[in-house]
Amino acid sequence: NIVPINPIEALSKGNMLQIIFFALLFGFGLSVIGDKGKQVLHFFDGAADVMIKVTGFVMLYAPIGVFGLMAYTVSMHGLSVLLPLIKLVLVMYLACILQILIVYLPCVKITGLTPSRFLKGLASPMMIAFTTCSSAAALSTTLLSVQKLGASRSVSSFSIPLGNTINMDGAAIYMGIAAIFAAEVYGIPMPLDRQLTVILLAVLASIGSMGVPGAALIMITMVFTQVGIPLEAIALVAGVDRIMDMARTTINVLGDATGALFVSKLESDFDPERGERLAAAE
Repeated sequence: NIVPINPIEALSKGNMLQIIFFALLFGFGLSVIGDKGKQVLHFFDGAADVMIKVTGFVMLYAPIGVFGLMAYTVSMHGLSVLLPLIKLVLVMYLACILQILIVYLPCVKITGLTPSRFLKGLASPMMIAFTTCSSAAALSTTLLSVQKLGASRSVSSFSIPLGNTINMDGAAIYMGIAAIFAAEVYGIPMPLDRQLTVILLAVLASIGSMGVPGAALIMITMVFTQVGIPLEAIALVAGVDRIMDMARTTINVLGDATGALFVSKLESDFDPERGERLAAAE
């Protein structure tokens, strides 16, 4: 059911899998035609900026909604419902640490950088991401930091903004963990096929997620709907979403930086000395 018969119908019904599939296909077509599609590209670029701003307006009222949702949930289920939330946060942070150790650091090692230099060089964008929960806010700092570490300007100026839009590793991890957590709370069985569906949906939804605070909480409705989890479960997750948003945004930024460094190395355009000269010039 991933291929839409009618893309407009998919939009009207909110069938996110079909929407994402058509959007990817349309984007590839737009890329192939080159200059002829610039006007269309500018339209979607502007539309994306508008939607980010609108989402920002909505998120201003999110604390009030979270208060209402949590008050209702605790009154119905008691304080015992909060204990699993602590475990949820711990699992999220553990998963993020494993992502760094198993995925990012081996890729960084190939470039020749030490883990300490990598993390120290990205301390500033990580701090911005952790405190603002917005990878978009850390974009310019990330771009400059990876160039100081040795990534080429051409690669980093392409991969960092692109990764800021579609490389949401932390959001994908968060959606998977939250879906399994909600399924356990509501006693919904999650056999292997459903778990694989959750993985696929989390990856696709993270590609369509925006680099603004709380965006993943909006996208998770798609995952819940597709695997039969009640949307009321969002009330549980929303209560600790800000704490988990700090971790997932930091992972998003680290993933973008790792990609820029790794691709620069593959393109034989990685030069730590150039980065040191750039840092010294500032």
